[in-house]
Amino acid sequence: MSRIGKLPISIPAGVNVNISDDNVITVKGPKGELTQKVDPSITVKMENGEIQVSRSSDEKQERAFHGLYRALINNMVVGVSEGYKKELELVGVGFRVSNTGNVMEFALGYTHPIFVVLPPEMKVETKTERNKNPQIILESCDKQLLGMVCAKIRSFRKPEPYKGKGVLFKGEVVRRKSGKSASAK
Repeated sequence: MSRIGKLPISIPAGVNVNISDDNVITVKGPKGELTQKVDPSITVKMENGEIQVSRSSDEKQERAFHGLYRALINNMVVGVSEGYKKELELVGVGFRVSNTGNVMEFALGYTHPIFVVLPPEMKVETKTERNKNPQIILESCDKQLLGMVCAKIRSFRKPEPYKGKGVLFKGEVVRRKSGKSASAK
């Protein structure tokens, strides 16, 4: 049995879970609503305020799906009840970010500004304080969407190992390399 797959998912107060006949799970909560289609080889049952995920056989693909769908459903339940939050910071001279609603504008050392339109289910906040790096705080109930948006923003200027400049997650440490060393004659 999968260690992750066999764990029950407890449903907190204020969260409503609906399992349809065609294996579509809908989770509603105070932060939003998420849906996920589950493979037919995986059975999802709700009993005693907990969600139980099980599989029909021990084939390799079904074992993989067992843990995957349990984790996805758990992420949905946590997302609609508590939500997810990621913080990014821009390290570099002249790097700036601002937002107007869900449209973000980046100045990352290129000849042009970069505009990003965020999905409506995401909340964004930007902070720019004197003598500190600009920060981006992203919040969403969908963990997968939040990760994809963070990866996209980070791809505009990945952290480089020589000066440590780029878009970093808050608290991330970049392994630094030494530059060219003078050759001894």
